[in-house]
Amino acid sequence: MDDILVPVFICAMLFVALPWLVFHYVTKWKTSARLTGGDEKLLDELYDAARRMDDRLCSIERIMTAENPDWRQQCLPETSARQRLLSGED
Repeated sequence: MDDILVPVFICAMLFVALPWLVFHYVTKWKTSARLTGGDEKLLDELYDAARRMDDRLCSIERIMTAENPDWRQQCLPETSARQRLLSGED
């Protein structure tokens, strides 16, 4: 009797349980991989906010450059000193 049950059990596992398990998780993966409407709305709002902040930053840089063309070098003296120390210049 055990000689018949073991191969039947193995065949059932291979042809029924294993495909069911694979298809179950494939469908779970496909349904969870989508963006919801709320997610898309949030991404659109974040994109608009980032675009507005980039526009503001460009405006500020234009104003700063018009008032003082060398403002970038004056804002970062620590960086150039750090680069000299790292390169071995004193």
